[in-house]
Amino acid sequence: MMELPPQPNRRKRVLSLLKAFVYDWWLANQLLISWLILVAALIAAMGYGIVYNALFAYLSLTPIVLLAAYLIHRSTVSRLQTKNREIEQLSNLHLATAEALATAIDAKDQTTHCHVRRVQHYAARMGEIFRLSQEAIAALKSGALLHDIGKLAVPPHILNKPGRLTPAEFEKMKIHTVVGAQILSRVDFPYPVIPIVRHHHEQWDGRGYPDQLKGEEIPITARILSVVDCFDSVREDRPFRRGMTMEEATALLRRGSCVHFDPNVVERFIEYLPTFEAEILALGLENRNSELSTEPLPLSNVDLDHTKESGAFIAYDQIKKAHREVYSLYELARTFGTSLSVEHTLDILVDKIGHIVPFDTCMISFYEEDKGYATVRHVAGKNAKKLIGRSVVPGEGVTGIALLNRTAVNHLHPSLDFTDINPEASVKYRSMAALPLFKDDVVIGVISLYSSEIDQYSDDHIRLLETVTLLASDALWNAIQHAQAESNALTDQLTGLPNARYLSLRFDEEVARARRTDRLFQVLMLDLDDFKRVNDTFGHRVGDKMLREVAAIIHSQLREYDFLARCGGDEFIALVQEIAGVQVKELCLRIETAVSKFKLPIGRNRFAQVGISIGTSTFDTDGETLDQLMAKADKEMYKAKHLHKFGRNAASGSQSTDKTVNRMSASR
Repeated sequence: MMELPPQPNRRKRVLSLLKAFVYDWWLANQLLISWLILVAALIAAMGYGIVYNALFAYLSLTPIVLLAAYLIHRSTVSRLQTKNREIEQLSNLHLATAEALATAIDAKDQTTHCHVRRVQHYAARMGEIFRLSQEAIAALKSGALLHDIGKLAVPPHILNKPGRLTPAEFEKMKIHTVVGAQILSRVDFPYPVIPIVRHHHEQWDGRGYPDQLKGEEIPITARILSVVDCFDSVREDRPFRRGMTMEEATALLRRGSCVHFDPNVVERFIEYLPTFEAEILALGLENRNSELSTEPLPLSNVDLDHTKESGAFIAYDQIKKAHREVYSLYELARTFGTSLSVEHTLDILVDKIGHIVPFDTCMISFYEEDKGYATVRHVAGKNAKKLIGRSVVPGEGVTGIALLNRTAVNHLHPSLDFTDINPEASVKYRSMAALPLFKDDVVIGVISLYSSEIDQYSDDHIRLLETVTLLASDALWNAIQHAQAESNALTDQLTGLPNARYLSLRFDEEVARARRTDRLFQVLMLDLDDFKRVNDTFGHRVGDKMLREVAAIIHSQLREYDFLARCGGDEFIALVQEIAGVQVKELCLRIETAVSKFKLPIGRNRFAQVGISIGTSTFDTDGETLDQLMAKADKEMYKAKHLHKFGRNAASGSQSTDKTVNRMSASR
């Protein structure tokens, strides 16, 4: 069979590869080749001179040849050194760029600038301990910087969620390994970085992600990074938890050994950890936990060599703050929607404000339009007992000015808010900010923050607080409206007393209390006498007024912790604690006397008047349910009503007999 000639494209490719090989070989060995050429030239000259008896003449040319060779050598070495410096500078630039990008990404995850640097150092040193190749160590250095680049695809509220992630949130979190590998696949790394990024969340037992690799199927570089990154991450302070101590983090690695982590990597890392920590300290990358000062170092105290690095710290801190701000506002909006309780909403509000704006005291006042002033409803922090319940008049003090003008105030001294407090009470602050709470055109109240450390709340603080108060106003308005609706559902609109629905709820509470303390309570059934005659004679408007007045009279005869409800019509129910026998009769007599003495003015020399009949029953003695006790009390009440009616009839009959006797006496 005839052999086909080689294709032109293939021939060109072979020639191109050959030229590239020769050129690369020349670049790598040009210094050696130059010296070989020189030596060969000298040997040839000497040989030629010997042959032709002109050795001296050729040897006289040797210094010139040597000088030329030296100059060529020096020029070549200089160019090589210059090229090497350029390559090294470019490599450092690439590494610094990668480090800056990695730190900015980690700032989104609320870690610090030093975190990636420490992880990089741990990883590289572990590579040396395991005698990995230079390429693998270089891959570890880059992988330590870029392993979390895929977190750009994960929302901040998932990255920084305080509690356990939901299954859906965890699935979203898991994509960062694959996304990171995909992003870096566009970079032609000369060493294997992508396997580190893709597999650093695989587990030794095969339950990791994304590929469920097990044991030594996981690249050694990824196993190393998994251990060192976990160790350093858990030691970082986060917005939702404190960082672990070294002992706690080490214990965590031991618990995860053979499950999450390669046991050999864990043991070797812990073995060399004291050495690593000393090196980290020498590099100035030590972990500063929450017990240490977090104040930024003033640039005036840093020499020029550190200025650039300090500026980078400040920039990373700003990135962290920006993400923390977004996360806190997200959490605030999300959490506000979970509660319709006013008190719970206030607790949430104060807690979330503390995450984004510092304060020593947070005071929240509610404005009451019918009273014309605000009352301090909630106080957190210093001097809480001294400030709770105070009145805030619009226009008086810093808080009053914010309330009156419906605008934020942060440039006045906080002492203006406490002119009515005794100076000896030691209510002193350096700065404050007050912001109104309002929904549409309705004023809800005002938030006042006080600080003993800050000289003045900044415009950035006010911007954040205005966003918070906007969210808080909506949440508080909803909570107040819900409380009002709930109150209306449990309140008799005519008398303002609890209604029958509230009575049922309160009865259950009293039963639980009675069984817990082994102390009984009384159920009183109260029904007005002759109320129908008032309605028929004077009209329902007077009847309604009579009900309100009688309700107030009954309530005045009870103690603060006793309970009185209107059940409809002219009937009332009272739950009275810890009285029995004679005390019950005395209470009933006081109520009957107070009601019978009351006269409601109708007009000139006209009055409306009613009586009241009361029946009682005792929990556990006369029944255990509300229906049973009401039935017993109702029966006793009707007995009393019958006696009242018989007494009035008897009194009326006696007066008629007296009149007859008087008429008979007069006729005689």
